[in-house]
Amino acid sequence: MDVNQAHGLTGVLDAMADGIYIINDDYVVEFMNKAMIRVFGYGVGKKCHEVINHTAAPCPWCRAKEVFDNRQNVHEEVHVPTVDRTYNLLEIPLHNTDGSISKMSIYRDITHRKDQEYRLRTSRESFRSLFEHVAAGVYISSKKGRFLDANPALLDMLGYENKNEFLELDLARDIYRKAEERTRFQQMIEKNGRVIDYEVDFRKKEGTPITVMLTAHVRYDSKGNVLGYEGICVDQSQRKKMEQELKKAHDFLNNIIQSSPNAIMGTDMEGNIIIWNQGAEETLGYQASEIIGGMSVKDLYPDDMARKVMQMMRSDDYGGKGKLRSYPMIFKAKDGRPVEGNLSANIIYDETGKEMASVGIFVDLEEHLKMERKLHKTQEQLLQSEKLAAMGRLTSQIAHELNNPLYGIMNTLELMKTEIPVGNKRRKLLDMSLSETVRVTDMLRKMLSFSKPDQEERAPVDINTILDEILLLHEKQLWEHSIKVVHSFADNLGKVYASKNQLRQVILNLVSNARDAMPEGGRLTVATEGDDYFVHITISDNGVGIKEEHLDLIFETFFTTKTDSVKGVGLGLSVCYGFIKDHGGDIKVDSRLGEGTTFTISLPVYRQKVENG
Repeated sequence: MDVNQAHGLTGVLDAMADGIYIINDDYVVEFMNKAMIRVFGYGVGKKCHEVINHTAAPCPWCRAKEVFDNRQNVHEEVHVPTVDRTYNLLEIPLHNTDGSISKMSIYRDITHRKDQEYRLRTSRESFRSLFEHVAAGVYISSKKGRFLDANPALLDMLGYENKNEFLELDLARDIYRKAEERTRFQQMIEKNGRVIDYEVDFRKKEGTPITVMLTAHVRYDSKGNVLGYEGICVDQSQRKKMEQELKKAHDFLNNIIQSSPNAIMGTDMEGNIIIWNQGAEETLGYQASEIIGGMSVKDLYPDDMARKVMQMMRSDDYGGKGKLRSYPMIFKAKDGRPVEGNLSANIIYDETGKEMASVGIFVDLEEHLKMERKLHKTQEQLLQSEKLAAMGRLTSQIAHELNNPLYGIMNTLELMKTEIPVGNKRRKLLDMSLSETVRVTDMLRKMLSFSKPDQEERAPVDINTILDEILLLHEKQLWEHSIKVVHSFADNLGKVYASKNQLRQVILNLVSNARDAMPEGGRLTVATEGDDYFVHITISDNGVGIKEEHLDLIFETFFTTKTDSVKGVGLGLSVCYGFIKDHGGDIKVDSRLGEGTTFTISLPVYRQKVENG
């Protein structure tokens, strides 16, 4: 074919999708078909490199000289940067009728194919890179139970170094801890075409078990027959370990909650109860099975108290926002009775600060409150006893003071009667005066009898038991005053013959005085010791102490250093002193201002009389 023939086939060449142009031996374009013009523009009469590559010199890939000199076809792949396309280029020599040579170039655009090839190659490389470097174990296995391929992560997970050794393993025998699990896996995956997050136990090379999470799908041939399986194995050992640790922590926390003697309850923000421990069951009578998910916390509060508690928790005034510290509360038990105590509660927030739930601890103070009431009653009785004792001593002093002058008057009247005749009117006046004087002395005798009533019944008493009861009674009150109690009771201590109530009044008075002497808190020490003859009780505080000039006065009636009239009128220690002396004992005090005070009570040991028969 020559150039003229080519021009005669213009219609055919224009219909072709490939770009075609013809140049002479001087590189001048003589013909371009429509496909070539559409991409590079019309360039007939121009140098081909000016049209194709926009350069003054021949294109770098140009092999026109070979075509003209050797008159052979040249085939190559070229990339044209001006249009950013890749072409399969065929250059063919054309023999003209005049003996000259022209060159036809056919540009077949293979850009799309090259892109696909590049993407495919890149995808394969990426897949291989992912296969080799992914942290999870990846494998391809046959239906018969052999690994066809496996990545390094799977070998490392199962403790193998040699891949060829690994590919020779029998999965059911060497990999699965239980061979039947392999069969179960095949049944599942072939039924559904895939298995997702299937947990199974494998066996490492050295025999130790390892739990893996298996996700896989079936590989089919062109006819739909099962060839094998492809999958990913994720080591679950760390997760299992964390689950066990979390379970331990959860069980430990749950044991703490359930073992608490106090009622612990939790609710969601709608008031539905979600936590109810054994302490709550015992305190309020409801079982967890009947209250969790079946009752609202509002049913436990009186009236509208549930809403008020939530308002207080959201305030800053009751322990800080989200908290309620030791607030007096009355709950309704299952049997309808009120249960008194203190409630401490918290709101639980999520990481964004949103309220999620609330939890509360309720301390049942029923026994403590009973003891407090009993203590208050005892203190009132003691105060009344102090007043009566003081009145008795005052009466006794008055009676003694009046008796002497009255007896003088009576003697004088008797003498005067001897000097006046019986029938004399003045004698009658003397008799009347003497009679009234006798009546006054009789009244004084009755007052003395009242001031010294019969002693309370006495019996052998264990001092340690009395002290233990008193300290238990005062426990909460002392704790509220930040006072720590330390006691040391001697073993095998002898008993004393005494009035138990009077001894209680003495101990209560000394403990109460010690509490008042430590307004900022401190330590109260109570100890006992003894020998064959005496029992000694020591009650010490590290409070404000007593001035030296007051030490000789503290046991006197109505003497007090307390400025608050409510606390006492100076009768307590004088009564204590009287009781102890009346029991044949003694009470001493040692005090230093600013350091504290120690009272020591000594009582004789009771010795039972044995009569010889």
